Amino acid sequence: MTRLHAVLADSLGGDPMGRRRPRTHCRLRQIATALAGWGLAVSPNTVRRLLGQLGVALRGNRKELSAGSGPERDRQFGYIAQQRRRFVRTAQPIISIDTKKKELVGAFKNAGRNWTQKPVPVNDHDFRSQALGLAIPYGIYDLQANRGSVFVGTTHDTPQFAVESIGAWWQRAGRRRYGADTHLLILADGGGSNGHQCRAWKWALQEQLVDPYQLPVTVCHYPPGASKWNPIEHRLFSEISKHWAGIPLANYSLILQLIGETTTTTGLTTASFLVTKHYDTGIKISEEQMRGLRLHKHDVLPQWNYTLRPRQNRN
Repeated sequence: MTRLHAVLADSLGGDPMGRRRPRTHCRLRQIATALAGWGLAVSPNTVRRLLGQLGVALRGNRKELSAGSGPERDRQFGYIAQQRRRFVRTAQPIISIDTKKKELVGAFKNAGRNWTQKPVPVNDHDFRSQALGLAIPYGIYDLQANRGSVFVGTTHDTPQFAVESIGAWWQRAGRRRYGADTHLLILADGGGSNGHQCRAWKWALQEQLVDPYQLPVTVCHYPPGASKWNPIEHRLFSEISKHWAGIPLANYSLILQLIGETTTTTGLTTASFLVTKHYDTGIKISEEQMRGLRLHKHDVLPQWNYTLRPRQNRN
């Protein structure tokens, strides 16, 4: 067996005894051929069995390495928890926001399976040119009401699209549920159209949400690499993905229907809306425009936590 270990070490480019992890891209038949060169005639099945005895198997990568939880990361999670408790205690609204993965609209393969008599035929390639369009689902999850709203855009995922979606949610549901005289807490990722470094995001909040509705807004961003803790990911988006798994997203009507049908046994309900407005990209916000915002950065990690208040002299 020692001889076999040496042969496998040479064939695998590692040490099967454990000092170095053996790895190879060779097929079983290729390893058997290499062993034959050492005078050991074995079949590919025998190679498979021997590798199994040595703990060697076909494996993929596993996401385990982490950059660690530094003091700022832990402090931000604690601060978000503190803010959430404060808003819950005063019965003020808390929403979690994000953009779900963009989808090609048409007869394209959608990951997952569902119960059906026959598989649905789809295109053999996912070419954008063959799509009816692009679906950009921007989600808003109301934590206290357990309600989801998804605005499906058709052009670009921009800060203006994000804020106008929040404004539409506030008009349709938020203001009725919590009253006009309140304060809104937004939980968001650190990047994308609602990123903490995005000037256009803060400017759009002030111009299109805070001032028009005289609604103070506090935003808390999750630290980089921590988006999976954003509640919308596991309370809304994951449920949508499970509901439409294996169903080709053939048209916008079907997408809206599938999102709107998403529910859970814990009481989640979801509303869906199509947004066909064209949103331009690359809009720049000047220093002067930023100085005109009524923006207060919090003492705790001000790069991730801030409040925008209405400007009283604005309509």
